[in-house]
Amino acid sequence: MSNSDPAQPPATTPDPGGGGESTFTVLVAAGANVAIAAAKLVAGLVSGSSAMLSEAAHSLADTVTELLLLLALRRSAKPADEEHPLGHGHERYVWALLASVATFVGGAVFSVYDGVHTLTHGETLGNPLPSYAVLVIAFLLEGYSLRTGLKEMAGEARAARTTFREHLRWTSDTTVKAVVFEDSAAVVGLVLAAAGLALAHTTGDSTWDGIASLLIGALLVWVAWVLGRSNTELLTGRPLPPAERAAIRAELLATEHVEAVLDLVTLVQGPDEALIAAKIDFRDASTAAQIEWTCERAERRIRERFPRVTRVYLDPTPGAGQRRREGLNPWGDAG
Repeated sequence: MSNSDPAQPPATTPDPGGGGESTFTVLVAAGANVAIAAAKLVAGLVSGSSAMLSEAAHSLADTVTELLLLLALRRSAKPADEEHPLGHGHERYVWALLASVATFVGGAVFSVYDGVHTLTHGETLGNPLPSYAVLVIAFLLEGYSLRTGLKEMAGEARAARTTFREHLRWTSDTTVKAVVFEDSAAVVGLVLAAAGLALAHTTGDSTWDGIASLLIGALLVWVAWVLGRSNTELLTGRPLPPAERAAIRAELLATEHVEAVLDLVTLVQGPDEALIAAKIDFRDASTAAQIEWTCERAERRIRERFPRVTRVYLDPTPGAGQRRREGLNPWGDAG
């Protein structure tokens, strides 16, 4: 069996995501949300708009989310040790999952409640001008934060030689993914709040404001569900994307002395960490030394081509033909 030393990664360009750019993206989003949350709260109280108060809860939830994401980046960066031989990469997804829960509880639940309360009890409409001013400023700040996240995500997609949409679906850098989704929801939420506020003051009917608040809540429920699902998949053990798995299998089969890849398991451990384990059927005529060096060559080639693969475990395993010749069940260990 061949295995890589996680403390000695190959001298190759790391897989994009999870480093200083992710931290910068989260910091930009957190800074914008702190200022926006306070401004929306004041504007909501002055105007009496439930949609503005929902947006304040939205921004507050986003601020808590960014803090949890920063904690995720910090905790997951700890190196492997005796107690955690495979590192702390998965801890990022624990905190990111909690961040999605914060989005749901802090933003979605309040928005839906406030919308229902407005529809059933009505509201007194105040001066809308402070709300419009805050919405414009918030739109600019959220737009800049979203632009930062989209720029990093697009760069990662180019580096991974895939489409933006495909990368957004499969990326294991859930911190940047959270920023992109939450800032997109923030921009849409601001448009909904502005529309609800304008219609309420134009018609004199607060129902429009309540509807806007409900729509903001529904939007946040969807965002929380998407991010929660992504982090749950990674916590429970998500493989590398299908195209990458196929390329790794082809790389193994192209190595001298390899007859077949009987089983291939890949596991994402972090944005720039992945593990692969494979059962390999080597040529029967190969010597023990040839098999050992073949494992070393295969590992080196895989890690050079796929920089985020930090651990490789290859298990020499007899194929079906050899098992039959030895009188063994080709599908199990018992004869």
